[in-house]
Amino acid sequence: MSTGRAGLTDWVIAVGVAATLLFNGLSGQHSTTYLDLLGYALLAAGGLALAARRRAPVLVLAVTGLCAVGYQAAGFDTPAVAYLFAVYAAVRAGHRAVTVAASVAMLALLPLAALASGLHDTGEAFAQARGALELAWLIAAGAAGEALRQAERRAEEAERTREETARRRADEERLHIARELHDSLTHQISIIKVQAEVAVHVARKRGEQVPEALLAIQEAGREATRELRATLEALRDDDTTPPRGLDHVAELVERARTTGLDATLTIEGQRRDVPVAVDRTGYRIVQESLTNIARHAAAATASVRIDYGPGTLAIRVDDDGKATPDAAPVPGVGLLGMRERVTALGGHLRAAPRDEGGFTVQAELPVDRTS
Repeated sequence: MSTGRAGLTDWVIAVGVAATLLFNGLSGQHSTTYLDLLGYALLAAGGLALAARRRAPVLVLAVTGLCAVGYQAAGFDTPAVAYLFAVYAAVRAGHRAVTVAASVAMLALLPLAALASGLHDTGEAFAQARGALELAWLIAAGAAGEALRQAERRAEEAERTREETARRRADEERLHIARELHDSLTHQISIIKVQAEVAVHVARKRGEQVPEALLAIQEAGREATRELRATLEALRDDDTTPPRGLDHVAELVERARTTGLDATLTIEGQRRDVPVAVDRTGYRIVQESLTNIARHAAAATASVRIDYGPGTLAIRVDDDGKATPDAAPVPGVGLLGMRERVTALGGHLRAAPRDEGGFTVQAELPVDRTS
């Protein structure tokens, strides 16, 4: 039910209950003394308070209970209908303990209020209080609220489970398609690359001039194979492969050094455990950044900095390559993948040329609200 319709329904119920209580009160033998006017006001207030039963169920429970005690003390032999509605709303909202305590207090206060009116002796006061708040109706109101609360919880749980199942199936299907695409493209590109290399080898063996187009095909095949394997490498990290995280970044930096790149690693802040998703994303950011530096940057040095800050994990990778602000490289699949990972975790990614030359990748990942 929408908020507007729910609010309108609450007001209709509140006005209806208030009108019923007033009609019941006016049907009795009452004058127009100040005490009687107070009783009429409490009857109306108790009913109208139900308009806020969804927003403040405990407050409405207290208001309707006090109004019922008040008009009983004023001599109005009127059932505590509004309080029963408030019991239903409070139990439905999950306030069972408060509702039980308030109802026990009501069972004790109503006879005292009837006695305070001066119109009944002790036996009549207890009989009137029992009629005003019939125990069976009280239990029924609480049971109805609890039953509806449980039904709503089961419906919410079913909806959440259905969404998670659908999301998991979609992820599994995308993973399956990506792996099939990877295997198919790798096979076909490998054939093209092998054919081109054989043709180049035969031409050179015969002493013939190798056509530029054939050399371009050979190089494009090699580059396409490397790009495809690097881009879709994460898809091979299934449950049979141990996950890679920030503890393995040092291995990435050491591997980068073996290619001739002067790579350094700096870790700032107190090293601590971070959520698994953040741990793996941090590793992927460094991996992709170092891979791009080795392939495209023509850099001599690279620095990796990991900063464990309060509530955030900051990662920065800089190089002194050929990128300049005037000639920014076109973002590739790897960079787009990094951005998607970081955004999915609620973080921020900046990847751009540096003013002094070279390229920088900066990522900030929240570690206190990511699971």
